[in-house]
Amino acid sequence: MDPVATRAPAVVNTIELQVNGTSHSLMLDPRVSLLDALRDRLQLTGTKKGCNQGACGACTVLLNGERVLACLTLAVQCDGRQVTTIEGAANDEVGQALQGAFIEEDGLQCGYCTPGQLCSAIGMLDELRRGVPSAVTTPGSSGPATLTDEELKERMSGNLCRCGAYVGICGAIQRAHLGHERRTS
Repeated sequence: MDPVATRAPAVVNTIELQVNGTSHSLMLDPRVSLLDALRDRLQLTGTKKGCNQGACGACTVLLNGERVLACLTLAVQCDGRQVTTIEGAANDEVGQALQGAFIEEDGLQCGYCTPGQLCSAIGMLDELRRGVPSAVTTPGSSGPATLTDEELKERMSGNLCRCGAYVGICGAIQRAHLGHERRTS
């Protein structure tokens, strides 16, 4: 008997992805990662495939404003939800400030990790503003944490830079954070 003829038919799900403010209807195998759907189906190649196992953060995007690793997130889990990639970060006030600060502070070298760093920083600054604690947040504190160097390093620890541009990355995030605080105060 022909082994191809005995295989079960491929399962396909139709999902609606809201990516950077645009709706996309996609027919996907349920095993397709959000990363592969973004890069291969929507040609949004700013989100990078680094380790493809959740260790480097190069694929970080925002899902309904929360940071997620697109390589570990199934596209079908995102049905009807809002995805923001680096291509959409320019539409965000904090994203614009961060992009400018990364250039001013020399927060990039080869640039491969930069999209994930920027998306993670946007989500991280929102978490900080909302008072979401980290592993180094002072216990019992209420309201937004202060973005100390220790707090920043802990909150961004899931994003690696193979070039070692951490001083510039941290400086850029601090610059954008302080500038945003001044504008909103």
